[in-house]
Order: sequence, then structure tokens, then C-alpha cells
Amino acid sequence: MKQSAQRFVRWFYPGLGVKRWLLVALVGAILLANGISRWLTAEGMHLQINEAIDNFVDDFMSPSLVAPIFLVAGAVLIFFGIRQWMRSIVSALTPEAKDRIVDALFDMRLRRGYKIVAIGGGTGLSTLLRGLKRYTSNLTAIVTVSDDGGSSGRLQKELGVLPPGDIRNCLVALADDEALVTDLFRYRFNEGESLSGHSFGNLFLAAMSGVTGDFDAAVKASSRVLNIKGRVLPATLATTRLRATLADGTVVEGETNISSAPSPIADIALSPSDPAPLAEAIAAIREAHAIVLGPGSLFTSILPNLLVPGIAREIAAANCTKVYVCNVMTQPGETDSFTASAHVGALLHHAGARVFETVIVNEQAPERLLGAYALEGQVPVAVDRAAVEGFGVRFVPASVISETETVRHDPQKLAEVVLRLIDESVADRASLLRLPLSAAARSSTLHSAEGAVSPPLSS
Repeated sequence: MKQSAQRFVRWFYPGLGVKRWLLVALVGAILLANGISRWLTAEGMHLQINEAIDNFVDDFMSPSLVAPIFLVAGAVLIFFGIRQWMRSIVSALTPEAKDRIVDALFDMRLRRGYKIVAIGGGTGLSTLLRGLKRYTSNLTAIVTVSDDGGSSGRLQKELGVLPPGDIRNCLVALADDEALVTDLFRYRFNEGESLSGHSFGNLFLAAMSGVTGDFDAAVKASSRVLNIKGRVLPATLATTRLRATLADGTVVEGETNISSAPSPIADIALSPSDPAPLAEAIAAIREAHAIVLGPGSLFTSILPNLLVPGIAREIAAANCTKVYVCNVMTQPGETDSFTASAHVGALLHHAGARVFETVIVNEQAPERLLGAYALEGQVPVAVDRAAVEGFGVRFVPASVISETETVRHDPQKLAEVVLRLIDESVADRASLLRLPLSAAARSSTLHSAEGAVSPPLSS
């Protein structure tokens, strides 16, 4: 019953094209009735329809109620008539799809959405995808595959597959039936020496790799099984490890060791340093309307993607909206005491290119869970707007968090801010195209000059 009600309400969501065609049908019906009336009058026939109806309803309805009741009844009949007509056509073509008309209309709307590339890993990237999939199915998640801890690390060591954990999170976030898939893919075995600690989703991807013979093919096959909105791509198919140089000169290898390092991170790199980027990831970046970095662990989720040769360069060269979503809280071992500008500086410095032009920074201070986070050594990322803008990037403050069991970005709020920025960018580009040639050239020169000036980068 609840599902039927939700499906009915979805007919009235904006962007489906249903209401506009209902209006066209209604206008057509009015014109047809008026035309028939005029033709009959011209032929000398005078039909007293209103009087006939009034005589019929006088016994059980007040004349003042006839107009509003007929208006509502007429609109409802037109709506359900067109709906049932559509269902009849669809069921004649594909009988099993007759109850999925609204879903088909939604899919059509989503296919017209922006092409957005989201880059990162961990739970942050999946949070962003969970919000964006309500607005577009043209999503590409480029995901780090350098995780060496937990179930992912064990599968890599034992079976030689790329770490599936972050890929699994993104597949779940983009799945059609997210609730069921989330419970299934996040289920962890607690018994058995070999299975204990493994999540079903990781084992599923590992098994699919064995069936298809290739990790990339396994991800694509899993995407079809889960009917995801968009696609998930590893940044590279090469086996890599993270290598960090700490402020005290110590060199630490492996994501797990880096996250628990006792000294601040001064530099981070991939080992080997030249893994080949996935060709599809490069193509997605070149075709994107927008590229979004984060949110997620700065050094172990976002930067590993940008360290793959070619990816940062392609992002910098892309002619589209480029956004970085700054983290809400600091992360022990990675970003202790980091301000928003420190996140920006570290990202630009290690990427070696201007991979974003806008930064979304949360301005809504968390309250309820601050004490629990403080016990873990985590505090809200300090907002230093002037320092962020000193890097020559646009600062966008926004209230984009939710506090439930954790403090993290709210999928819906974050997606709305990202889409607003894309809309603004598209409108600006359209305005620039309408300028006279000389004015457009001056504006382009000005933007290039502004983008070229930035203070020295530091981490």
C-alpha cells in the first residue's frame, strides 16, 4: 500500500513531463468541446447541455457545487484515462513493465541529467553518490584501489584481486534497491576461520573477478546485477601501495600504517609511481559537465586517485565545473589540526595541478556528537575563508551535514549544493557565449589571469 502511494505521488515530481502533457490534453479537450459547440450553433442546433445537467443533479446536489466538482472530476478522469492508456500500450509491448511507467519516466529524466565524475573513496564518496543519483544517472565514480586493511587487504593478499571495499561502497550507493543491497553487501561473517571479518560484498566482487577473469569486468558485471545508476571505475587496474614521508623523515607504507602514523604527513606517493590510468576514467573526465573531489580521507581516499599519472592533468585541462568538498571533521593520523585551507593546500600541492576551482566548506557546526568525536581525537575542520580564497579558489559555505550516529555530509543537501554550482556555471558559460566577441575575449583573458595567480602551495 505504501509503495503504491509513493508511486502515485512520484507522478507529480518535477521534470517527468507528465503534468505538461496532461495540461496539453486538457486544453485540447476544451478546444474540441468549444469547437463542437460552435459548429452545432452555426448549423442552427442549440443544445442546452448545462440546463439538462442542472435538471439531472438538482435533486441531490447544490448548483453552486456543480462547477468545482466537475472540474476536479474532469481532471481526475483525464489523468487516469491517459495513465491507463499508457499502461495499455506499455503492457502490450512489455507485459512485465506495465507497473513501471513512473520508473521509466524517472529514468528518462535521469538520463538527461548532467555528466558528473565523482573522485575519491571510502564512505565520503558513496555519500555524495547517494545524493546525486536522484538527479542524474550519468554518474561516474572513480575510486581509489590502494586500501590494504581489513577484508579488502586480506583478499588482495590471498587472491590477488584489487581491494574491493571502496568499489563495493559505491556500488551499494548507486544500486536501484539500495536498502536491500546495503544490508546484503555490508553483511560481515562472524564465524569460520577463513570467512570471519569478510563482508559479503567484498567476497561477491572477488568471486566475480574469478568468473570474469578481470577486476574491471567484475565491477561492470556487478553493476548490471545491481542495476546501478551510473558506473564505478577503479582509477587504475595496477596493484599499488601508498607510501608516505612523515614530517620527522620516517617513510611509512600502506594505507593502514599511514592512517595511524605518529607524525604528520609531509608527502605521499604511489608505489610503483607510474600505474596506468584506466582509459574509461580518462574518457569520463574529458566528457564531464562537472568533476567533484571528495568528501573523504584526504591522503588515503582522494589523493591516491590524483597520483595516478594523467588523472590530475586531465582534470586540470577539463572545461567543466570542478569542485572539492572539504571534510567536516579532522581525521586522526591524517589531518590532525588541519583547517579548510590546509586541506586545499595539501590537495593542490600533491596533485601538482589546479584540479578544482571551487571549495564547498560546511558552515554548520555539529553539536550533539562533538564530545564523542573529541574522545577519538577529531574536531570540526576550522573554517578560514580568507586563507582558502588566497589559493585563488571560490569559497562556498553551506550547511551540508547530518548528525545521526556519526557526523557526516548529508547526501541530499550536498547534492543540491553541487547541482546549484553546476547550474550557475552552465548559465555563466551561456552568458559568455552571448557576449560580443571582443568582450568575450577580454573576459576569457581575465579568467585565465585569475586562475594563473595563486600563493605558494603548502601542506
